[in-house]
Amino acid sequence: MVSDDCLVECKIDDDSEEDDGGGEQMNTPPPPPEFASKAPTPADPYGINKHLQVEVSDVLAEPATPRSIDQVWIYSVTGFESARVWTYRCLTLLFAVPFALLCGIFLAVLACLHVWFVVPCIQLSNTFLPCLRSLCMCAVNVVISPFCMSVALCCSQIALSLSNKDWHQMRDKEAVGV
Repeated sequence: MVSDDCLVECKIDDDSEEDDGGGEQMNTPPPPPEFASKAPTPADPYGINKHLQVEVSDVLAEPATPRSIDQVWIYSVTGFESARVWTYRCLTLLFAVPFALLCGIFLAVLACLHVWFVVPCIQLSNTFLPCLRSLCMCAVNVVISPFCMSVALCCSQIALSLSNKDWHQMRDKEAVGV
């Protein structure tokens, strides 16, 4: 099936059918019924795999004017549908049950970890974090804050001043030493 995003809206002029002005109309016949997909598409009630619902007309097409023998298309459609359906059936027979078991085990492990590990850890941290936060704030206010203020007061009296005279003397010393 082609998604609606790929379709282009074309305006149809109804007046052209009523016009008997001798203008030649191009009538395009509908596609033959043998082109339609006869195999039932698997039910997808949640619409998860809409992009995988493919019919013959989505893959194979022939222009309207140069046409091949109808039997070629009948056998092509039959071959396409048979290959698609049986390949899908064989692959699901091989992979569906083991993959479903692995998904079930994985989801059961996630549920168990969530119920017995993640939620209790979150609840415990919500219970004890306010106490730990107040202890940390106490330690910061009692030890670290006074230390940082003392260092800041000691360093606040340091002043550097350089003049152009000092700069020229240093440059001259370096030039003589080289």
